[in-house]
Amino acid sequence: MARPAELHPATRAVPLAHRALALLAPGQADVAASSEARWLASVAATVGDPDTDADAAIARWRSAPPAADRRLADVSAALDLTPVECLAAALALAADVDPMVARTLAWLQGSAAATHPSIGLLACLDRPGAGAGPEPMVRILDGAALESGLLTLEHASGSLQDATVRLPAALVISLRGGHGAWAEARLDRDGPPVLADDTVAAVRDEALGLLQAGGGLVIRSGHPEEARAAARALAREAGGASARVDLPPPRGLGPWLRIHRALPVICMELEPGACRTLPHVAGYDGPWIVATGPEGSWRREDASGASHGLPSWSLPLPDAGARAALWRAAGARTADAEALGARHRHSAARIRSLARSARGYRGHPESREDSFGVEEVARAARGASRGELGALAEQIRDDVADDALVLPPAVRSDLDVLTARCHARDTLARGLGPAARARYRPGVRALFVGPSGTGKTLAASWLATRLGLPLYRVDLASVSSKYIGETEKNLGELFARAEHAEVVLLFDEADALFGKRTEVRDANDRFANQQTNYLLQRIESFDGIVVLTSNARGRFDSAFSRRLDAVLEFPLPLPPQRRGLWQAHLGDGHAITAADLNRLAGECELPGGHIRNIVLAARALAGCGAIGWQHLVPAMQAEYRKVGKPAPPGIAGAGGRG
Repeated sequence: MARPAELHPATRAVPLAHRALALLAPGQADVAASSEARWLASVAATVGDPDTDADAAIARWRSAPPAADRRLADVSAALDLTPVECLAAALALAADVDPMVARTLAWLQGSAAATHPSIGLLACLDRPGAGAGPEPMVRILDGAALESGLLTLEHASGSLQDATVRLPAALVISLRGGHGAWAEARLDRDGPPVLADDTVAAVRDEALGLLQAGGGLVIRSGHPEEARAAARALAREAGGASARVDLPPPRGLGPWLRIHRALPVICMELEPGACRTLPHVAGYDGPWIVATGPEGSWRREDASGASHGLPSWSLPLPDAGARAALWRAAGARTADAEALGARHRHSAARIRSLARSARGYRGHPESREDSFGVEEVARAARGASRGELGALAEQIRDDVADDALVLPPAVRSDLDVLTARCHARDTLARGLGPAARARYRPGVRALFVGPSGTGKTLAASWLATRLGLPLYRVDLASVSSKYIGETEKNLGELFARAEHAEVVLLFDEADALFGKRTEVRDANDRFANQQTNYLLQRIESFDGIVVLTSNARGRFDSAFSRRLDAVLEFPLPLPPQRRGLWQAHLGDGHAITAADLNRLAGECELPGGHIRNIVLAARALAGCGAIGWQHLVPAMQAEYRKVGKPAPPGIAGAGGRG
């Protein structure tokens, strides 16, 4: 069978599209028929005599292509295109970038609209001067150029031979030296990754080997920008660029990735238990990178239609030294940078974001000092985190001072120990034995148990204030769902966001979610137990700080207790604590005598939450004046009625004597 003719080696500098046009040039008798014919004849004269060894001619063209053909030559070799496919791609590309080529193709095909080569015209390249046979048409229609999306086929109203081929716009731009892009795929050109040095080293030493061995890699992180930065760094370590790709990928992605020597990166988070399969992309057999959150699993389909799982790698947070270096580079004062690096487990992207916000909290707004410290970062973290957990949790923005928290000495001591545990959680197991280091997680899980109003939520706010972290109360109504799997999905998203944002999570009335597993009697019991199992596992793997409150410890599943780092009992206050609570709520501007304060503390057996309600109601009754006994009595009686108890006898007439 005849092969597409090519050019003599002496004319290798001629673009491949011109060589193809020379094979289609009419005889001398038709030269004067039109300007297109005359131009085509001049092209043929420039090309010279053809070489009939097509394979050797294409090999020579690939080894030394003209500058305009360099990318096309590279991708044709990578896709192993046949000579006729190479000529077809060159003609289709030239029709988009050279108006004279488009006009000439329309003239050759006898239609002003036929500005791109048809299957019938391309078949003429196989045997110049002879009628078109089926072999070149089959080689084009069954070839790698169409399969990979390098060429697309546009059907006309006539026969298949009237269908034309062209290149996607992104490939036209790319083959002519540009970047090119689809809505679903574009080069990631956001500059160098913003990662700590030890994280970049981990990408090079750990992730690169997993990527090369598994044909792809899933990078997991609670911060989308951090995972994306790691993907860019990984692509660079692998010797290529990174390209963000949305699913489903566009046709022609394979050749486009080869042109740019880019690795495709999928940026997508999955819900718990979900599995997503990356489709096979014709023309590309290199690795994929997935930048995702902690949930779900990923697979990749091969050319045969079979799929296999991709290895997973969790992006490590920078260590304390690397975090301190990032804080210094961002503008923190040296001593404060060391403290920030040791206390807070922030990622590089989070440090950069907080540093920008912290500069706005510097002392005087006109200060020329550009540095900041621990206090400014704490204010930035507690102010800038608004909305980071979406509708799943509500930020409690109360700063609770030490003297606002009135607790028994034993509970206060336990809170101090818990605070120290939170400060040291990143390095707590360092220097300990192998049993202590095994499976150690830096998360801290605490349960506050006690009757309503004993200060559990206030203590959580005090803890967050001492740690310099924002406090979020989980909205159980938003998290819980009657649909199977939806609660787990919401909690998975909540925990992932909280780990990234470095916040304190508060689950009020936590036994509603973390309650005891029940005996399975029907499908509802089975799904409820599955939800509890997921919660127990997820809270154990949570690397942040979580506080749960409940009125009774016995409502929790027994397996939950061993997952807790601290359980603090908040008892009803005794008279000394009740007197402190009255003083802490009344402040200095009141008219209550010391004797009446003692009587209140001794006879009104109410916890701090109810004392707060009484003082606020008395403040409303007193108006602008000082709170007196005459204001406390009706407020106290109303509070007792609210809880369904009688007021202490003699309270109404006991006060007002001094």
